[in-house]
Amino acid sequence: QSQAGTARCLLRVGEVPRGVQLARESGDPSLCRDCAVILEEMKQRQDAALLYEKANLPDRAAAIYIKLKNWAAAGALMNQITSPKLQLEYARAKESDGKFEEAARAYEAAKDMDSVVRLLLERLNQPDRAFQLVRESKSSEGAKMVSRFCQERQDWRTAIEFLILSKAAEEAFELATSHDEMPTFTAALSKGGSPVQYQAVASYYELKGEFGRSGDFWLEAKDYPRALRLYLKCGEKEIDRAIEVVGKARTEQLTHALIDFLMGETDGVPKDPNYIFRLYMALGKYTEAGDTAVIIARQEQELGNYRVAHQILFDTHRELKAHNIQVPQALSQNLMLLHSYVIVKMLIKLNDHLSGARMLIRVAKNISKFPSHVVPILTTTVIECHRSNLRKSAFEYACTLMRPEHRPQVDQRYFKKIEHIVRKPDRTEEEETTSPSPYDPSTMVEDTQLECPTTRNVIPYCIATGRHIVLHDLCVCPSCGFPATYSYFCRVIDQMDDHACPMCSQPVSLASVRKFDEEEAAAWLKKYRERVKDKDGKD
Repeated sequence: QSQAGTARCLLRVGEVPRGVQLARESGDPSLCRDCAVILEEMKQRQDAALLYEKANLPDRAAAIYIKLKNWAAAGALMNQITSPKLQLEYARAKESDGKFEEAARAYEAAKDMDSVVRLLLERLNQPDRAFQLVRESKSSEGAKMVSRFCQERQDWRTAIEFLILSKAAEEAFELATSHDEMPTFTAALSKGGSPVQYQAVASYYELKGEFGRSGDFWLEAKDYPRALRLYLKCGEKEIDRAIEVVGKARTEQLTHALIDFLMGETDGVPKDPNYIFRLYMALGKYTEAGDTAVIIARQEQELGNYRVAHQILFDTHRELKAHNIQVPQALSQNLMLLHSYVIVKMLIKLNDHLSGARMLIRVAKNISKFPSHVVPILTTTVIECHRSNLRKSAFEYACTLMRPEHRPQVDQRYFKKIEHIVRKPDRTEEEETTSPSPYDPSTMVEDTQLECPTTRNVIPYCIATGRHIVLHDLCVCPSCGFPATYSYFCRVIDQMDDHACPMCSQPVSLASVRKFDEEEAAAWLKKYRERVKDKDGKD
């Protein structure tokens, strides 16, 4: 206490060096602060600053050093300074002194990013760093500086970007128009443009004859009639975008205009039916989309594109289910028939020739729906049936193959064998195995029959075997949700090379497949029945 009093007294009577020395030697921050205040009042600023440092008050010390233009002492304290005002004063001083790098650091510490950008552009020749700072800070003033800098150097793209950032969109548009840099303008505008700006861009592209791009921006401006008109000018190239417009507009006038175009009413050229399907999906007309999908899939099926047809029907089935729309029976039936054919190769690879033969018989009974491959399909049916001791069925389809319209097309490798089956018929055939109907457990149903004889309900089929499901061994694919016989589905996933679901073709891990208990199976069947229409299309 006595030392502190002595130090203060010495200062007040003008014994500054001795007072300062006592305060510094005391190591007491409070005493140093008190003495610094006294010295500051006495205009002894250099000594006051030294004691403020000892008192751990760097801001007050730096303020004095800056006033004294003692830049070395002030600079040593800058890392400890919390006051933006002091950082700013120091930065200005350093800039005046030509120390631009140090000034930029001080401006940045003071959060004066516009001054940092100015120095980077005008003094330090670091434009890329300036660009990055403005992109991060979104400073309007900084963006103006960058834009001016870029225009002086004829860097139009960067100038346009920063004009947009500085809220000078009109100037940016004029620059983009005069230097053919509209893509740069629209990229910078992104989704933040106004309808007026989008209309200006749309008009620009329309005048240039770029109708697709013009349509894009009329769509952004929500001028759907103009967008559709310009998309249709592009022909089939922009049909997907035209469908998107009509899906958003949901007006009868635009819907009819697009349908007329798709049906060939406007140019005499009917378009791919897939577009009608996509249009119905975009409009949320899922029932009509389902009906159209059946037509499209049938066309693909008739051309022999069975995988394509299968995918179309599967995708549509999934969409209808996702929107809680009942699946038309025609779609379900066609998908079932195509799937029966698609899995034959897999079943044979698993050495399950009997199941393969049963699926081929199902397909052969509907051979008119496979007109591109009648003879190859029937030939495989005969061979697999004969191998599986289904001799009666083998004989039946062998006779069909020996008809005059098919006989010349039979592969010579199998001709004699098929002819022998016809000439020496063997009509023995074991009856097909049966299992309980899921709807009426007291009724036994042939494994490949998909209708309950007592309830007349459609029985779901297993996507792994094609046979009807049984409730005591039921699961669903974790990817697509289609039902399967648990034991056989696991066998498929385990033994096939792709380890994929036969229906959706997505990889499945065995750990993700779970067998339903009795209650879960019954609940699943009830939900299935609610979704699927019966033969008459009624619930």
